[in-house]
Amino acid sequence: MYEPTQLRTFLTVAQTLSFTRAAHRLGVRQSTVSQHVRRLEEAVGRALFTRDTHGVELTEDGEAMLGFARTILAAHERAAAFFTGTRLRGRLRFGVSEDFVLTRLPEVLESFRREHPEVDLELTVGLSGTLHEKLAAGRLDLVLAKRRGGDTHGRLVWHSTLTWIGAPRLRLDPDRPVPLIVFPPPGITRARALEALQEHGRAWRVVCTSASLSGLIAAARAGLGVMAHTRGLVPPGLVPVPARAGLPELGDVDFVLLHGRPAAPGGAAQEAADALAAAILAGGDRLHAAAAGP
Repeated sequence: MYEPTQLRTFLTVAQTLSFTRAAHRLGVRQSTVSQHVRRLEEAVGRALFTRDTHGVELTEDGEAMLGFARTILAAHERAAAFFTGTRLRGRLRFGVSEDFVLTRLPEVLESFRREHPEVDLELTVGLSGTLHEKLAAGRLDLVLAKRRGGDTHGRLVWHSTLTWIGAPRLRLDPDRPVPLIVFPPPGITRARALEALQEHGRAWRVVCTSASLSGLIAAARAGLGVMAHTRGLVPPGLVPVPARAGLPELGDVDFVLLHGRPAAPGGAAQEAADALAAAILAGGDRLHAAAAGP
């Protein structure tokens, strides 16, 4: 009843909330995306999105379709793998940004392992900048991380905004340097925070540096200072810093998938990386919400 291609297009629009970005991710024309969504809506007899000049939003029926679409596509992929007799094998070196420690990424990885039990998944969690360096050096096959400002490489998973966060009781003195809680270099979020403060002419001082997101969160919860973080992934116990604090805007950030250069095109590592990338893109909306917290 429901075409897999239309369901994949639907999930991509739901993740990006943009027909244009969905078309870019899928490598098709925007008119094709619109056609797939229209035909799916005709098949279910319900509107799945509301569209106006301000953007795209899921309807209640669209929210319900998210679960159905994932289930149908997962069943379709299992059936295809069973009857074609293909099983992925080999080692996949996957690097993921610290930002995803508190998200539902484990669910996506668990699903991947269940579908491809003979793939040896080697997981590296680190700073986005470090992961980019390891990928370039050929030490990783696939990376899910933030993209540097102005960079166009990688396949967009979703687009978000950076914001300042801290403990609810934290109060900043406008006459004193901003107390910063940051990742060490080459952290992309760290670099953006320092650039924004410098451009704004606001003095700052580093009160805590940690390569661990858990360490930064602990320092922020203790009220030591503020940290730059993705708005959609604010950890529990922390809140966005009010605009009255006078901190500069941090701008937007893209989360992308980047493939390494395979030692042998079409080899096991490349096939496994392609399969995991497809699973992440299909579950991108689940990654966008923290597993716990607001």
